[in-house]
Amino acid sequence: MVTRFGAADRHPLCDLASGSTTMTRLIGALILLLIAAPLFSASAGTPSRVESKAAALFKAGDYSEVTSLYRSLPPDATPSKELLRLSLLSYVRLGRADEALTVYTKLIQPGQPHDASLLRPLALGVITSHVRDRKEHVRIAAYSALAELGLPETVAILEDGLLDSSVVVRARAAEAIGKAGLAAKSGALRRALRDEMPTVRIAAMTALGEANATDVQQRLLDVARTEDGPEAIFAYAALFKLGHSEKLDDITSAATLPDAETRMAALGVLGRLKRPASLAVLAQAVYDPDPSVRAFAAGALGEFGSPEGVAPLTHAIGDEMAMVRGVAAASLGKLGIKGNRPLLSALTRDPNLHVRASAAEGLIRLGDPSAITLATELARHSDPSIRGAAAHALSASADKEALSVLQTLLHDQQPLPRLMAAKGLRKSSAGAIPFLVEALHDSDEAVRIATAGSLFQQLARGSSSKRRS
Repeated sequence: MVTRFGAADRHPLCDLASGSTTMTRLIGALILLLIAAPLFSASAGTPSRVESKAAALFKAGDYSEVTSLYRSLPPDATPSKELLRLSLLSYVRLGRADEALTVYTKLIQPGQPHDASLLRPLALGVITSHVRDRKEHVRIAAYSALAELGLPETVAILEDGLLDSSVVVRARAAEAIGKAGLAAKSGALRRALRDEMPTVRIAAMTALGEANATDVQQRLLDVARTEDGPEAIFAYAALFKLGHSEKLDDITSAATLPDAETRMAALGVLGRLKRPASLAVLAQAVYDPDPSVRAFAAGALGEFGSPEGVAPLTHAIGDEMAMVRGVAAASLGKLGIKGNRPLLSALTRDPNLHVRASAAEGLIRLGDPSAITLATELARHSDPSIRGAAAHALSASADKEALSVLQTLLHDQQPLPRLMAAKGLRKSSAGAIPFLVEALHDSDEAVRIATAGSLFQQLARGSSSKRRS
């Protein structure tokens, strides 16, 4: 029986002799049963009328009608799982992720295994439903998540992002087009080469260079000849990708130019290109007079990944600036050399707590279990930025203890630790999925977006593992 009676009502069969009012109520209840049963109950394997209608509407792409059908159910009706599934997917296609999430909580009860086939579109829907949010930081979060995912099916959204009023959104959209493997054929990305802001032009050049888009070669040569500063550096880098090997010398020379931003751009590019001849330039840059340049050099050495980077990074962890020490600590961990443990252990007593968090991250990458204890202590600090740094450090571990701390930080009172915990769970074990599903209900839009991105990556990794097995 699908019809339920209010708590204040006695069952009609108990009151047949109590008068006409009760009889009227009984007749009404029986009529409701006769009407509702064919619609909301189905014999095993036989779709009900409402399910069949919803399926036909969904197949026709009339998603709003599917959701209208779902909303028209009587409050006491129990919709079938198939109707809930179709309604959820319809809400996703309509860009109404919050309502889709509500349907999912009805479909999957606590304790039941989660349905990856529904969670994937739901997670992506949470992200894409915010690409036109009126708040810039929310749009930035959405396009940043899309850039991490790199999904070809989001091409229309990504190219639309190139028209956004926010410079950062446009740059993230260009980056995402590249990550999705769409740069080679994207006319919108080519138009972004003439964007009014250098940041966007740089992102477009980088994506097109990675895609080996030879048709933009002349444009890149023009930029390299007429522009200076970081934009010229990234034009050199794109041209190098297109076969202009001589441009590596231009990038290397730029690493010693007077402008600090140009030096940082050159160092960052050299770190990613990983050419052996560039290592000496990166090593020398940890002595640069500008602390931001020194930090860039330390980060580039970690990106480069050569054991020869240990010596300059050892110097950098003794830098007077905490920013430099922190970046150097993380880079030492990225090198994956067990012998770096003593260097990083010394930094766990650094007077700056952010440096301690970076040291913990480095040690976690090297498999030192004591680092999780340090990160756990930092996760209890009163400063939310320290708790956020601890979450970032713990993201390098798939240990159950690290997962437990990140789960706790997902419920932090401040959004920053929750955001960092959500991002940190993207590479953890599959046991994080229930926590991420719960965090989709977070009150902060940016946290929900980060959570959805991590959830999608978890599900994608799980799907890839099943295919390999």
